[in-house]
Amino acid sequence: MFSIPKLYAILDLSCFPELTTEVARTTKLLEIATELAASGVTLMQYRAKSASSREMLSQARELRRVLGRHVRLIMNDRADLCIAAGFDGVHVGQDDLSPEAVRGIIGADRLLGVSTHNAEQLREAAATSADYLAIGPVFSTVTKENPDPVIGVEGVRAARLLTTKPLVAIGGITRENCAEVIAAGADSVAVISDLLREPKKSAEEFERVLR
Repeated sequence: MFSIPKLYAILDLSCFPELTTEVARTTKLLEIATELAASGVTLMQYRAKSASSREMLSQARELRRVLGRHVRLIMNDRADLCIAAGFDGVHVGQDDLSPEAVRGIIGADRLLGVSTHNAEQLREAAATSADYLAIGPVFSTVTKENPDPVIGVEGVRAARLLTTKPLVAIGGITRENCAEVIAAGADSVAVISDLLREPKKSAEEFERVLR
């Protein structure tokens, strides 16, 4: 079974709306990723919902080049770009390709994660070949335009009872609340916003809390 680190960093291009050129977005992305890697982060997901396929592939290849093999890189949604960029896995949501369709593309050796938002979705995902399951949003979040209903810490606790696969909690997770999420049964916390300001320092503080 995949051993997932307690901190799962998500690099979301939508967090930088003020950056209007691809060069600026790529520079910022690599800056944050490099700082996170320097702090010891070993699992990162690249998410760029509104970018073109060309920009996504270019940035993904740059992430792979800069981070080398010290960091496992997960592509959000796009199994094709995962292969093309040499990423380590794919993460899909409820409206994307089915987990088994993605598995057919990426093969048995790459990682596959699936987002779920309630008990029924989690049960279904647990029956697939997914290597880990995400559950959330645990708390309110600003990084999704139309977020699913908040499940709270109790939702994490309920999800833990439904699967033995690694469980990633996501949605509004910060240094202040991450410990209670892990205590509720999550194996890992996926973090976006609370890593953006001073990424290296923020990640180190997360690691201290989660130790």
